[in-house]
Amino acid sequence: MNGEDVTFLQSLILALVQGGTEFLPISSSAHLILVSEVMGWADQGLVFDVAVHLGTLFAVLVYFRDDLVQLLKDWFKSLAGQGLTESGKLAWLLLYASLPAAIGGFLAEGLIAGTLRSSAVIATATLVFAGVLWFADKMGECKLSLKELGHRRALWIGFAQCLALIPGTSRSGITISMALFCGLTRQAASKFSFLLSIPIIAGSGLLQGIALFGDSALREFDLVMLFMAFSVALLTALLCIHAFLTLIDRIGFLPFIIYRLILGVCLYLWVI
Repeated sequence: MNGEDVTFLQSLILALVQGGTEFLPISSSAHLILVSEVMGWADQGLVFDVAVHLGTLFAVLVYFRDDLVQLLKDWFKSLAGQGLTESGKLAWLLLYASLPAAIGGFLAEGLIAGTLRSSAVIATATLVFAGVLWFADKMGECKLSLKELGHRRALWIGFAQCLALIPGTSRSGITISMALFCGLTRQAASKFSFLLSIPIIAGSGLLQGIALFGDSALREFDLVMLFMAFSVALLTALLCIHAFLTLIDRIGFLPFIIYRLILGVCLYLWVI
């Protein structure tokens, strides 16, 4: 789809959906597919995808700005041999945990873009990983803080993130699930998942941006509309991150699990 085919209303709705679901354990890809199916919309195109993903990236950067500054400072100090602080250790753990999905995404790019992007796969993943999240929330010890997270557990979370390459899995859902299995508290699991999203979203956006370099599709898009979509995705994602971290200890994951089950059934009905 080129820029002329995307209406203001379509851009607004898709940006709201992307920003509102990117960091919740409910699968943004499942929602985007469902909205497109219901509305009868064609794919909105790579330019639009880059804009809304940049919006969600900026949201997590803004929300965790103080943490990120400390992480980077202490990581560089560790490189300079000035000792390893808790923040420096967490920075290394995030780097280690990012490697499996980065490698997996590069190797499986063709499979993800083709065979796995079907409504049936998305519906199945939405349902299956709702069960995984429920089991992790029930069985996880939920007592470790981020300070107690070790290299082995961080790598397990990183390997779990590879499953998010399957559309409908939910990147935040599967990483939070594995973090809970590894014994982290809900708050710690969620924060690690959100911080872990930064390298993945940034890397994906960079590759998409490179693919767009010199593409005429960029010139066909209304720049005001793209900025609107970017801003809406940013603000919506920012609100969702704050609400999620504020409420998760009180409400738990059950509301998200039930919602995923309903969403998966709805997707199957559309497939049928």
